[in-house]
Amino acid sequence: MNNVRCPYCAADDDRVVDSRLAEDGVAIRRRRECSACNQRYTTFERVEEATLFVVKRSGEREPFDRVKILRGVRSAAKNRPVDEEVLESVVLSIDESMRLLNRDVTSEEIGMATLEALLDVDDVAYVRFASVYKGFEDTEDFAREIGMLVKTTAPKLRN
Repeated sequence: MNNVRCPYCAADDDRVVDSRLAEDGVAIRRRRECSACNQRYTTFERVEEATLFVVKRSGEREPFDRVKILRGVRSAAKNRPVDEEVLESVVLSIDESMRLLNRDVTSEEIGMATLEALLDVDDVAYVRFASVYKGFEDTEDFAREIGMLVKTTAPKLRN
């Protein structure tokens, strides 16, 4: 078995000191210790999946990149009370749902899935993402989107 190169000294002699499931069972997280410098580091083992392609609005195809989605949701949730783990979970959920389609996906499908996920996480992050994704041009666009978030019916009165 080939060992992983130590990120500190580049030696390839290490030992695994801990293994556990990560990312809801999608990966295995391994803590390793370098035999040469005794530094510890973490590696992840995942099943290599078939490449998922995204069809852009221009018709161009490119490999699915979950980092792009993570960047977008991080930007939308900047300075909001949303944990990084929640954002990672949102991206993982979107990734899994797109792969379950077993076909190329459109950038629109990814954008809509991201909007739906953010709706459950944080209203402000949702509106921020929607403003970029939907290309808001003026305050009326914001007002319309916020209006859809606000409950329009009065609560029922109890007798």
